[in-house]
Amino acid sequence: MSQPLDPEMFTGCSHAASPFRIGGKWTPKIIRCLEAGPRRFSELEVPLRGITPKVLTETLRSMERNGLVTRTVHGGIPPRVDYELSALGRTLLAPMAACCAWAAAHLPELTDARDAHGSPTRARTHETGPGRKTGPPSLSPNVEAS
Repeated sequence: MSQPLDPEMFTGCSHAASPFRIGGKWTPKIIRCLEAGPRRFSELEVPLRGITPKVLTETLRSMERNGLVTRTVHGGIPPRVDYELSALGRTLLAPMAACCAWAAAHLPELTDARDAHGSPTRARTHETGPGRKTGPPSLSPNVEAS
């Protein structure tokens, strides 16, 4: 049997920091959890803090439907179910590692660009079309503020 998953394996990771997305929000983390071999549902819940059982089930079903994981039901009471990366799912490990390395190397630049793009000054001067500037919806040129 493989080592238990580290409950802290995603501490400090932010899915929002990466500009890359594979599947849904939880798919890359599930792929990382399954990298070392098959896992049971309850084992996957340990490092995936914040995921509900419903969302974990939906994500695993989607990954199975897309051929990224295999689901094996073993006899017994209660039945034991294991999830494992398929050969297709394993092909995502190298691109994911490259994306993580790129994001880690360029995180300061990425954060600066996002901050600059979302700055209040830029938002106020942004034009949405000819002669139209963005602003509070209640202040149109033909309506006086009360």
